[in-house]
Amino acid sequence: MSKTKKIVVKAKDLSIGFDNTPILSNANFEVQQGEIFTILGGSGCGKTTLMRNLIGLETPLSGEIYINNTNITQAHSDVKKQMKKDIGVMFQSGALLSSMSLLENVMLPLNEHTKLSKKNKQAIALLKLMLVGLDKYAHYSPSSVSGGMVKRAAIARAMALDPRVIFLDEPSAGLDPITSRELDQLILELSRNYHITFVMVTHELESIRGISDQAIVLNNGKIVANGSISYLENDVDDLFVKQFFNAEKN
Repeated sequence: MSKTKKIVVKAKDLSIGFDNTPILSNANFEVQQGEIFTILGGSGCGKTTLMRNLIGLETPLSGEIYINNTNITQAHSDVKKQMKKDIGVMFQSGALLSSMSLLENVMLPLNEHTKLSKKNKQAIALLKLMLVGLDKYAHYSPSSVSGGMVKRAAIARAMALDPRVIFLDEPSAGLDPITSRELDQLILELSRNYHITFVMVTHELESIRGISDQAIVLNNGKIVANGSISYLENDVDDLFVKQFFNAEKN
């Protein structure tokens, strides 16, 4: 008898936008534990804005967002603070602090949310760097390593508190094709080996086909398709979806 997977992220009748003007309306989707879930769509469709709402940086116009069964749109500040421990975020640029080493950057969430000793925080941060292949570079500054290594360190920092879900904003942006594929493989290995749930915003077709389990496609202010990549690519009749998957990669 197969186990039912836990729902880690859920959007219910969600509308998002600015100044009461929606850019995405009545969105409904679920992200299951351990899967790589991708938010797809053209430029300006609201992909990154949706992610910012999911992680609590923006407030929805209406509807509900659940992280691990907690409705964060109605939660009190103390609950929202706890919720921040349950999510990790890798922003498009990596967003590492240049004045700190990679190790010190990974320690930041531990400094903010735990009372562990410095020695224990360093040990945890080093372990996370090891998981992304950067333990030998722990004391390097972000400016002295490659762009791909910065992205890996940002993922290590996102994993620092062992969150239930990690959000990735255009993880391959600015990377050459080889480094991009290596980062994809890392994300896939972390998902499969450690059952980490990833929610990823991207437009890279090779990444989408290579590592995504499920995806939603945004267009004209709504979700126009929702399902596995095979289903979206082969069985959806929506014209935008067909054009998206048939487009040549830039």
